[in-house]
Amino acid sequence: MKDNILISLKDVQVEYDGQSILKGINLDIRDEEFITFLGPSGCGKTTTLRIIGGFAEPNGGDVFFDGQKINGVPPHKRNINTVFQRYALFPHLNVFDNVAFALNVKKMDKKLIAKKVKEMLALVNLSGFESRNINQLSGGQQQRVAIARALVNEPKVLLLDEPLGALDLKLRKDMQTELMRIQKSLKITFIYVTHDQEEALTMSDRVVVMKDGEILQIGTPQDIYNEPANAFVADFIGESNIIDGVMYEDFEVEFAGQAFHCVDKGFNLNERVDVVIRPEDIIVGDYETSPISGQVESVIFKGVHFEITVDAHGYKWLIHSTQSQEVGALIGMNVKPSDIHIMRKMEVQ
Repeated sequence: MKDNILISLKDVQVEYDGQSILKGINLDIRDEEFITFLGPSGCGKTTTLRIIGGFAEPNGGDVFFDGQKINGVPPHKRNINTVFQRYALFPHLNVFDNVAFALNVKKMDKKLIAKKVKEMLALVNLSGFESRNINQLSGGQQQRVAIARALVNEPKVLLLDEPLGALDLKLRKDMQTELMRIQKSLKITFIYVTHDQEEALTMSDRVVVMKDGEILQIGTPQDIYNEPANAFVADFIGESNIIDGVMYEDFEVEFAGQAFHCVDKGFNLNERVDVVIRPEDIIVGDYETSPISGQVESVIFKGVHFEITVDAHGYKWLIHSTQSQEVGALIGMNVKPSDIHIMRKMEVQ
């Protein structure tokens, strides 16, 4: 992946009806990158996408494309196309004419149009569907047509606004793989919006986690998962145990009534912190000798692991283990220093 910056957002602010939607966000997006905006509903991710596409204008700040400021440039004059959650296909046109629509508007040569449409349909695995009616296609096939229509113009950037939301689970997973393949094949920038953390972790080169109009963390899927910036990111990206703790000193934290070694430093003496521990990082041990002990409240088989809930020290601990436990059993828990993540308490807005 190239390091050169294709899109830059500089102090971008958006307000609707006096409400702040984007609070001065800054972001650089690289050429040929698959980047995902991730966050709960109302966090500003779709608004950010609309700003990049030219469907909305910022109240403050600037948007740059390939080094040129593009504030005020309409969508059709940006080298950017969009695939929406509702595919917005033309039901009165067949597959070929849907994909060819923008090329026909440009009055491109008919032979060149046919060549480009054929190439795009092959790319999205719809060769032979040219004359098929849109209403005869499945949801996944309609989505592929929408992607082909967006890509036939050869944009440098493709925006995807929750395009898998209408598909069932298996088809969604299949399309995740397809979108990754298409992006790598065409070597263009994909900017993807989702509230599904699994999609973000599976597909992205980098993930932008947003909340309340602000960017909380930008990083690779591994960075976001293994080193979340705060308790919100940790809780939103996968499942976590988030416990109140006190940082005694560098590399020593107290939680659940015990002192633990950790790998974090730079906190104030006796600073109150959030302690984040992933369920798969908890080591089940002996009730009598482990630093934390509790009673098993529930066990759910999840296919690849058991999800075990344990009541200990007034907190419902979540454990992911390949070994089952009996409901009602008394068990111990331990965790390695490197698997204890210390977060500063988030300020309440």
